[in-house]
Amino acid sequence: MRITDTADLWWKNAVIYCLDIETFCDSDGDGVGDFSGAAQRMDYLAELGVTCVWLMPFYPSPQKDDGYDVMDFYGVDGRLGTLGDLVEFIRTAKDRGMRVIADIVVNHTSDQHPWFQQARSSKDNPYRDFYVWRSEEPPDTSKEVVFPDKENSIWNKDEKTGEWYLHRFYSHQPDLNISNPAVRDEIAKMMGFWMELGLSGFRVDAVPFFLETMGTPEGESGDPHDYLQSLRRFLSRRSGDAVLLGEVNLPYEKQLEFFGDAADELNMQFDFIAMQQLYLSLARGDARPLASTLEARPPIDPDNQWATFVRNHDELTLDKLSDSERKEVFAAFGPEERMQVFGRGLKRRVPPMMGGDLQRIKMVYSLLFSLPGTPVLFYGEEIGMGENLDIEGRLAVRTPMQWTDEDSAGFSSAPPDKLVAPLVSGACGPDKVNVAAARRDPASLLGFMGTLIRRYRECPELGWGEFQVIDQPNPAVLAHRSVWEGNSVFLLHNFAAEPATVTLKMDDDDVPAEGGLLTDLLQDSRRPISPGEDLELELEPYGFRWLRVQRPGTGRLW
Repeated sequence: MRITDTADLWWKNAVIYCLDIETFCDSDGDGVGDFSGAAQRMDYLAELGVTCVWLMPFYPSPQKDDGYDVMDFYGVDGRLGTLGDLVEFIRTAKDRGMRVIADIVVNHTSDQHPWFQQARSSKDNPYRDFYVWRSEEPPDTSKEVVFPDKENSIWNKDEKTGEWYLHRFYSHQPDLNISNPAVRDEIAKMMGFWMELGLSGFRVDAVPFFLETMGTPEGESGDPHDYLQSLRRFLSRRSGDAVLLGEVNLPYEKQLEFFGDAADELNMQFDFIAMQQLYLSLARGDARPLASTLEARPPIDPDNQWATFVRNHDELTLDKLSDSERKEVFAAFGPEERMQVFGRGLKRRVPPMMGGDLQRIKMVYSLLFSLPGTPVLFYGEEIGMGENLDIEGRLAVRTPMQWTDEDSAGFSSAPPDKLVAPLVSGACGPDKVNVAAARRDPASLLGFMGTLIRRYRECPELGWGEFQVIDQPNPAVLAHRSVWEGNSVFLLHNFAAEPATVTLKMDDDDVPAEGGLLTDLLQDSRRPISPGEDLELELEPYGFRWLRVQRPGTGRLW
């Protein structure tokens, strides 16, 4: 692999940090975060080691779905600042070596969007075909709704014209008709607009629904994957290193379709399958569900990448587990009904689910950064923020960032009751968990996360290497290795509350005839290692090790 290739494919070993502008930092004291406030915190993200900031929706919106109900694709919500503030935010990030990507929500719009207001004004309006309509009363689609606690159909009747419009999500979010060439042109123009302002790509929301052609007359839609390919070509013409990160919560074989046969559709996709099996392994104290899933994960083109995560901005979905497996995870990490959402997921963050056990929490994040793929963090994970279970649904984890132990957590000068969302309380509240205190504590989770990020960035094997699960007799231990350009990194994780002994047998591919260097990447120690030497290692409860076997003369950082 040439250096130019690794530089162009920057997402292969990036560290992506997802933040919601309205809950990150408030600069003007109105209780709502804004771009000016987030720009002031850019040095913090650079110090942490973030290389790419992912922005949740910042567009003008009625805020019925936390900004995912967009009513203007070309603007910034006035509560968050101006276009100028956004450009300054992007410039500040780039000055510190960070790229910025943003959510692009093109499956649907708000029903307040001018397009839909025009579309519902009459059946012959030019914007009518921007959406999907039917004149006959729809059949029962209650089993197809995304939010079963809020909707009972994916069709909603518009009283003005007497027809039903399609909405795969909420009824106030009508689906766009992507089979319409005019809609496709608008989406491309909108993406081009934001690229010109400095974005390095997009996180594409709900890709399978975005490409859905339900309600389109047969023969008129074409192959939706052709459209995804055309978007990728358009993006690449505007910027050769731009990225499309897709939300595709489907089985692996279906996900491959969205990478494209020639790696010409999405650059990256979130690995929802491994994430869900990770929680099953954590619940059981048994690494085998995750190990078998990783072994079954199909190979992808070297230019593509999986995005790995342990917590995202939505509910922690468990929809791909069986009913009995989901019950196991619920029992372990969300036994109360108020901790669960939509019957398929959890509205909790990692520290409370792990009972505040710092060693176990560290093991989870060590695993995140060691899995084959690109790690994605949700804001506040690095300090151990918790959720507010009094807040409905997925908003329980979208609480104000905890910068200090002050009344409003250093997020805003406004009083707590004027903030955009209630603060977390209890063991994970800002009086106990905040950035200022964590930076002064060398044993904090924040310090550990900084170390993990540095080691991950120093290990191209993890982003580029060939992955292999190593058989272990102890079912609680996940042992795997990544090999790239002759160097091997061995990663060991103990999922159990009891100590474990691990034996690693080195073969000729790991240690050359002339010997090599064995480096403990998290303990900053190294020693020579000989061909055929076996390693016997002790892992403490929820213990973990990162070990590199380095060939002489490779010049790799350690």
